[in-house]
Amino acid sequence: MAMPESPTLLLTAQERMPGLLAAFLAPRNPLAERLSEAMHYAVMNGGKRVRPALVFGAVQAVGGNVLRAESAAIAVELVHCYSLVHDDLPCMDDDNLRRGVPTCHKVFGEATALLAGDTLQALAFIALGEGRVSAEGTADQLRALAMAAADMAVGQALDLAGEGQSLDVTALEQIHRHKTGALIRASVALGAIAGGGGEAVRKALDTFADRLGLAFQVHDDVLDVIGDTNRIGKTAGADAALRKSTYPALLGLAEAQALAVHLHDEAVAALASLGPAANPLRELAHFLVSRDH
Repeated sequence: MAMPESPTLLLTAQERMPGLLAAFLAPRNPLAERLSEAMHYAVMNGGKRVRPALVFGAVQAVGGNVLRAESAAIAVELVHCYSLVHDDLPCMDDDNLRRGVPTCHKVFGEATALLAGDTLQALAFIALGEGRVSAEGTADQLRALAMAAADMAVGQALDLAGEGQSLDVTALEQIHRHKTGALIRASVALGAIAGGGGEAVRKALDTFADRLGLAFQVHDDVLDVIGDTNRIGKTAGADAALRKSTYPALLGLAEAQALAVHLHDEAVAALASLGPAANPLRELAHFLVSRDH
C-alpha cells in the first residue's frame, strides 16, 4: 500500500486543533504556573491529531455540523495527551522522546508530569460538559469517554504485565483493543453523537473504529521495526528493547503488514451504508495504515 498524501480530514484537524486547544487551556490553573507549562508542553508540541480528525470525520459521516464536535475533539485529544505523558514515565514505558522532543517528565520532572496528566484527563470532561450538544447527548459522550479512559488503563496494565512474557496473538489483541483501540472508538462515537447519528449508523461507525484501532496499532508495531526515529518522533526499537510482544515479533514483519491491510479493509467495508459522506473517514483510514510516522 503506497504512502498517500495526508488526507484533508487530518490536515483540517492539524490546522484547527492548536487554536482550540490553546484557547481551552489558557484560563486553566493560573496559580500553578509550572503545571500549566507542563500541560501546554504535552498538548501543544505537535502530534498527528488523529483522534480529533476521527471526531470530525464521524460527525460529517452522519450529516452533522462539525462545530458541534469541537468540544469532543478537544476532550479526546486531552485524554490522548494525558495517556502519553503517563506512558512515558519511568514507572511505565520509560521513554525519553515523544513527538521528536524530550518527554514531559524529562523537561518538568516526574511529579509535575504525573500531575499534568492527571489534570489533562480531568479537563477533558470539563470540555465535554461545555459542548454544544443536548444534555442527553452530553451524558452519552461522558460515558463513552469515561469508559475509554478506564479501558486505556486496563490496556496499560496488561501491557506492563506482558513485558518479557511470550504472549499469543489473542492476548496481544486484548491489550491493544483497550490501550489504543478504546480511545479511537470513543473518538468516532463522540463525533457520531455530536452529529445526532442514529443507532444503526453509530453501530456501523463503531465497527469501523474497532477494526481501524487495531490496524493502527499493528502498523505502529511495524513502524517500531522499520521506522526512523526522526520520522516517527519516538525511539524506534523501543518495543524490542523492553522485550514486548508485538505483531511483527509474533507473526513476522510481512504477515503483520498484511494483517494491518486486512483490518483496514474490514474497517472501510463497515462504512458501506454511509455513502460518500464517509469518504473523509475512508481516506483517513488508508493514510493511517500507510504512514511512515
